[in-house]
Amino acid sequence: MSLLPGAVAGSRLAADEQADGRAAHNRRRLVRRDLGFATMTVPALVSFFFFTIGPLIAVFYVSFTDWQGILSRPKLVGWKNYAKVFSDPTFWGAGQVTAIQVLVLVPVLTVLSFMLGYFVSLKPRFGGLLKVILFIPALISLPVKSMFFIAILAPTGILNGLLTSVGLGDWTTAWLANPQTALAWVILVDLWQGIGFNAVLFSARLGAIDPETFAAAELDGAGHWQRMWLIAYPISKSYFGVMAMLQFLWTLFGSAATILLLTNGGPDRATTTWSFLLYYKAFLSYQIGYSQAVGVVLIAVGLAGMAVILRLFRQDY
Repeated sequence: MSLLPGAVAGSRLAADEQADGRAAHNRRRLVRRDLGFATMTVPALVSFFFFTIGPLIAVFYVSFTDWQGILSRPKLVGWKNYAKVFSDPTFWGAGQVTAIQVLVLVPVLTVLSFMLGYFVSLKPRFGGLLKVILFIPALISLPVKSMFFIAILAPTGILNGLLTSVGLGDWTTAWLANPQTALAWVILVDLWQGIGFNAVLFSARLGAIDPETFAAAELDGAGHWQRMWLIAYPISKSYFGVMAMLQFLWTLFGSAATILLLTNGGPDRATTTWSFLLYYKAFLSYQIGYSQAVGVVLIAVGLAGMAVILRLFRQDY
């Protein structure tokens, strides 16, 4: 019987050693697994550095140079490009056009897309066909869209022909060559090509909401408007913010292509935005340092706008 405590102690020691061995084995297995996951991220990280971080660093560097094109050697000039940008009336005029475009297009497009997406999420009759129709503008290439709207808005185009045929010939004008109407039509074209695509994305998010939530609200007497803005919107508020942020970034950085094909920044710079000014200075005027200084301003405005939008639409439900 005197050997019993020693045997018990020995068995406990053996059990502890086995437990330690299993724990060490599990730790090694987790380390190998994490190492495998980390290894798989290397291509993405390398790609992110070369195609995102690298170009960003290049933008900042080039903005401090006087560079007339690839065949010339860049020369460091310090802050001269920024001084030139901020003293240039063209830059401030483009800033006003950019502000109008962003402040009109982003809220209108996001709100209308949300409302249309809510309707689609209710699975109406022929809902699948409706999604296809809404998605069509996103499938058409930008040059084709531009030619389509030029055919409508040209001085002898479809719109002026319709106005003349119904006795409103005095209303006809060169819509894309009139400083008072050109920017409005550029915004309308962006709305046409963006609402359907965003509505389909909103419908996918709203379709994930439990139908019993809407059913309970309907029993309490809530109509579609109340269910849309008092239930669907609070539940998907953060998603709404992400969509608004993406549209803001696209408008800020990507609207130059539409402007180039429709108006080329005119008439009288009425549609020249910061993104189009960047393109014009870099590829047509060969003032690459100036253009990249504008690019740095765009990046700063984009980051500030992202922070504000994400703050405004932070999920609190």
